[in-house]
Amino acid sequence: MQQYLQNKKGLVQNVFNNVYDKYDLMNDFMSLGIHRLWKKNLINWMNPSKNKKLVDVACGTGDLGKLFLESTDKHGEIFCIDPNKGMIKKGKEKLKAYKNTNWIISSAENVPLKNNFCDYYTISFGLRNTKNLNKSLSEAYRILKPGGRYMCLEFSKIENSNLEFIYKNYSKLIPLIGEAVIGKKEPYEYLIKSIEQFINQEELVEVMKKNKFRNCSYRNLSGGIVAIHSGWKI
Repeated sequence: MQQYLQNKKGLVQNVFNNVYDKYDLMNDFMSLGIHRLWKKNLINWMNPSKNKKLVDVACGTGDLGKLFLESTDKHGEIFCIDPNKGMIKKGKEKLKAYKNTNWIISSAENVPLKNNFCDYYTISFGLRNTKNLNKSLSEAYRILKPGGRYMCLEFSKIENSNLEFIYKNYSKLIPLIGEAVIGKKEPYEYLIKSIEQFINQEELVEVMKKNKFRNCSYRNLSGGIVAIHSGWKI
């Protein structure tokens, strides 16, 4: 499943080249800090065991990998993957006190890891930015071990009309916030468009099933502003 906006040449790469240096700061501004709670929700639902491997794709600056290590008393190994060199550099700096961390520059569609490699695969606010949903999901399935779990945190569709009205009006401010913080509004205009064009919760479940995942389910957070999807390789 191709994503039209993301397939415009160099668009997504240019977006993150412009924002990586203040990526965490802008996430806090845009979500009022709630993105941290959403990520903790994902890890809590995962409930990871110790001495397991996590592959975190579209890792940004490593928030989920850090939470994973902390939740296992640092008895685990993380592989943080992102196509943006600047983002990887910031992540390495942020997690320099943590051992068992690996950083790889790569896209979700072509992960340079062997088959049946990891116990958990996560992608937070990154699936929406991939060029091909099916290829991204099939790669996730490939590198997961049998019994491994796929978890995706992504912007989704709000189910309450009043909340949707508030959110849509707030969204109009985000490019202006981006212009104030990083000096450019265009990356955040892309952000809003990509959220609007992304598939809904049930549609993502169906795409996961088509790519062999089983026991697929999701949980809405903040009224469906975001959702966590879960699936298993059986």
